[in-house]
Amino acid sequence: MKQCEICNLYDLNETLAKPLMEKYQYPWEVLPNIGKFIVELGNTLDSEIYEKKGEDIWIAKSAKIYPTANIYGPAIIGEETEVRPGAFVRGNALVGNHCVVGNSTELKNVILFNCVQVPHYNYVGDSILGYKSHMGAGSITSNVKSDKTLVVIKDGNEEIETGIKKIGAMLGNHVEVGCNSVLNPGTVIGQDTNVYPLSSVRGVIPEHSIYKAKDMICKKR
Repeated sequence: MKQCEICNLYDLNETLAKPLMEKYQYPWEVLPNIGKFIVELGNTLDSEIYEKKGEDIWIAKSAKIYPTANIYGPAIIGEETEVRPGAFVRGNALVGNHCVVGNSTELKNVILFNCVQVPHYNYVGDSILGYKSHMGAGSITSNVKSDKTLVVIKDGNEEIETGIKKIGAMLGNHVEVGCNSVLNPGTVIGQDTNVYPLSSVRGVIPEHSIYKAKDMICKKR
């Protein structure tokens, strides 16, 4: 499953999590270590750029945080990022530069690369969103299977047993997810792929594709 490897999904120069992610082959292997990494990293951040706002919370001085947003640590909010009214950052969240965390959006145990947008009514949990990826209004990551069993990453006849109960979605660089879509547990979407609105997505979706339905995935021209 080479297309699921970190090196084939992400530009690690577009995240402060580069030292963490370089240690692993697959992105879901990073998830259990996000919180500890944020605490270690936060204590090394440039105080000219970042300000410690609470217990294990570091926010860039250039970020715009609306008064009704709630941010709990460990968390890092990057430069020129906007966290809009009613946003709920539950912890273990590393949000990059020039991101948008929108109204009523909830983040939990995530890495958002630079220039990620989750701007309207999104839930993003136990997930990693690559550079310039975007989730349309109402689109969410489902991070726990209904039977509560461990998540298995599936690509056709290939399977990887993760040994992890909670995995949302791994979005490569420049992924566009249409409004009101659900990304089921263990979804991996390759770089530069578009997902139609109202989609229910599961498994591994190839890069440079358009996802219209389960059996309607076409390559971009």
